[in-house]
Amino acid sequence: MKKNMSGTDRIVRISLALVVIILYYLKIIDGTLGNILIALSAILLFTTLIKFCPLYSVLGIKSDKNKE
Repeated sequence: MKKNMSGTDRIVRISLALVVIILYYLKIIDGTLGNILIALSAILLFTTLIKFCPLYSVLGIKSDKNKE
């Protein structure tokens, strides 16, 4: 797996995941929607950690322009 995520992309993903986690913790979002968003947040955090997005790979997207 080659890196395909830029630093900016990673910051955006972490920010979105943290917002969802905080909203879930404060019970602003809950139920089925909350569970789905928490699962998506976990996926965002995991892909950020490994610097690789499988969906980007399938679609041929590469936000990390420095690595070829």
